[in-house]
Amino acid sequence: MAKKLLVFGATGQLAHEIGELGKATDSFDITCLSRQQADLSAPDTLPAVIDAHRPEAVIIAAAYTAVDKAESEEALATTINGEAPGVIARHCTTLGLPLLHVSTDYVFDGSKDGAYVEADPVNPIGAYGRSKLAGEQAIQAACAEHIILRTAWVYSAHGANFVKTMLRLGAERDQLKIVADQHGIPTAAADLAAACLDATRQVLTYNRTDAWGIYHYSGAGPTTWFGFADEIFSQAAEYWGRRPAIGPQATEDYPTPAARPKNSVLDCSKIADTFGIVAKPWAQSLQPVIARLLSEQHQAD
Repeated sequence: MAKKLLVFGATGQLAHEIGELGKATDSFDITCLSRQQADLSAPDTLPAVIDAHRPEAVIIAAAYTAVDKAESEEALATTINGEAPGVIARHCTTLGLPLLHVSTDYVFDGSKDGAYVEADPVNPIGAYGRSKLAGEQAIQAACAEHIILRTAWVYSAHGANFVKTMLRLGAERDQLKIVADQHGIPTAAADLAAACLDATRQVLTYNRTDAWGIYHYSGAGPTTWFGFADEIFSQAAEYWGRRPAIGPQATEDYPTPAARPKNSVLDCSKIADTFGIVAKPWAQSLQPVIARLLSEQHQAD
């Protein structure tokens, strides 16, 4: 019998993909809630929302993700990313529901030489990272039966992300400069959604009481924003018949209100060892996203 799963964040990249996967599986009966249905900026309203849907598990895929804007709206970001997950976690504890929460590489400062493991010290360097860390800590304090899944560099054919920005700029320009000194691993939202559902299925089906805690999940294979863009344009060239020239750029030459971690590479061996969840190479997962976006663009033209 399908398990009832409640997902916060219907309009975001991740929840959109969770909803799409839900249509293709009989393991879950998934309800994805929009901001209008569940407003994380009003945390006190959220327990009643959960009660109304009577789920068997909860996923928080909603977040304040405007990294630069968070520098001037830290209070709002902290309400959405910090306080609201804590309220949801406390209510999940009251009801005996497992909770999966999606967090971020931004809880780290990016100064480590090598991939981050779950036990590495956290030290966010901006408001967004601080707000997400507050959410992690609130969940850990309120709900024993939780999975916190940190990810990075998420993209999809839905919403705003680096892939869609590069395709727009690449279609408009013959030359681009791309930051080449920030390291990370692109993560397809569809792959992340599958990981969320697989972990949730296992804790519900097999009573995996050994599995609670923090995990990392991203695509496979470190790169830079420059390397990511290079692969985007290589794949897009098959549709365009051309590709823009790109050159490397230093972070210092592209100032933004919020500082970005220079290293966002996440070690994902723990989730592989615990749940058997192993990510595909990110360039492989990129292919269907490029195909969908450029096929849609061609049809629109």
